[in-house]
Amino acid sequence: MTEPTHDVDAHPVRRNTKQRDAVMSLLGSVDGFYSAQELHVMLRDRGANVGLTTVYRTLQLMAESNEIDVMQVPGSDTRYRRCSDRHHHHLVCRGCGRTVEVLGPAVERWADRVGEEHGFTDVSHTLEIFGTCAGCKR
Repeated sequence: MTEPTHDVDAHPVRRNTKQRDAVMSLLGSVDGFYSAQELHVMLRDRGANVGLTTVYRTLQLMAESNEIDVMQVPGSDTRYRRCSDRHHHHLVCRGCGRTVEVLGPAVERWADRVGEEHGFTDVSHTLEIFGTCAGCKR
């Protein structure tokens, strides 16, 4: 097996594999965040021959290259979702896990201001807002 090549920014160039394509295709066809185990079951149900370790490794590589969003839900496994390319935040239902992408210009301004006040540059952040959706409230 050959080592991945590196681009000028020193980020490894990832080979597309059947397993990676299967994971990316699945993430593109489902809505919401899912754990690696849930994604593995969905892949198996679709007839994909992908091991759980491969799913974890693929999700990690995709997260490192910012192809997917990662969310740590309190008291739960890490969850993954293919999201839009623009910077956004998530509103997540505690009951069913339904997720809505939301923009937060006030949060962006606040994060930049706090960074500046403390002498930080190149500030980044993530924000998840948890609540109960209307369907779960009933």
